[in-house]
Amino acid sequence: MSEADGVDVPLGSLPVRDRIGDGGQGEVFTLSDRPAVLYKSYRDPRRVDGEALAALVAVRRALDPAHRDRLDAEAAWPLCRVVDAGGTTGFLMHRAPATMTWTTGTGDTKLTELAFLLRPAKAAWQAVVQPTPDERLALAAALVEAVLRLHTMGLVFGDLSAANVLWTVRPEPAVHLLDCDGARLVGRAPVLAQADTIDWGDPKAPPGTVTVDGDRYKVALALARVLTRDPYAAPGAPFTPLPGVLDERREQAVRRLLDQAAGPYGSRPDLGQWRVALGGRQLIKLTAATPAPRPPVDRSKFDGMRRRGTINLRD
Repeated sequence: MSEADGVDVPLGSLPVRDRIGDGGQGEVFTLSDRPAVLYKSYRDPRRVDGEALAALVAVRRALDPAHRDRLDAEAAWPLCRVVDAGGTTGFLMHRAPATMTWTTGTGDTKLTELAFLLRPAKAAWQAVVQPTPDERLALAAALVEAVLRLHTMGLVFGDLSAANVLWTVRPEPAVHLLDCDGARLVGRAPVLAQADTIDWGDPKAPPGTVTVDGDRYKVALALARVLTRDPYAAPGAPFTPLPGVLDERREQAVRRLLDQAAGPYGSRPDLGQWRVALGGRQLIKLTAATPAPRPPVDRSKFDGMRRRGTINLRD
């Protein structure tokens, strides 16, 4: 039995080693016996909804192997809860793919966060392989697909931000979502109170709400910033995509969806529309066919058959 089976793991059995991450709600540690697995420890376990975390673990376990592998490739999803003294202290997750890391000049390993797509390359992080225009478009589309798959599974992602999305173009464009314990099933409580990253919140959402529409706004926000390489771009603001990233059709479609995303809460375009806008296809609006008029029925024939007992009009 392993953490991938979804069974709770006692904290005392974990060979916790080095701390490699430190966030607002918890810390991330390596394990001495499992280099591919990390432990996220909550700062205040008393605030953790253990049942909500168990529900996220169950979502992954319910998938067939192919879809489970796809989720693991795209997200640092909770594998199992870590428990102690009757409470939930954290969870185990897979380490991010090595292709989504880079090495600094001093030899430190860093995660390739979305932030590195939002500004021109700097000398300090020249080891980050920058995407071509086509690869940048493919990364935008990959982000849409990853969040859309969560929506299809009945989940809301929540805190989408420049630090919660990793990316790579080697061997092909791909993304990887972090802080997935912030996700929740639609209509269910979150593991912890939802936190919004500064400059990544939905300005029109009611305070404290975590909904699919909020995800739609944040994806639109991320796409505007990725496609322009501007960390302050947003729906409703002037949109100037990088040269070569969007052809004329895609640019028109993206502008239309960004305008819609800037609209009232609850009216943002769904991610299927973004899939079409960024892809190579256009929606073809089909006009419903008008059925031909039915010919009049000569009821005298049926009346005669009924009198002869050869038909029952009540059948």
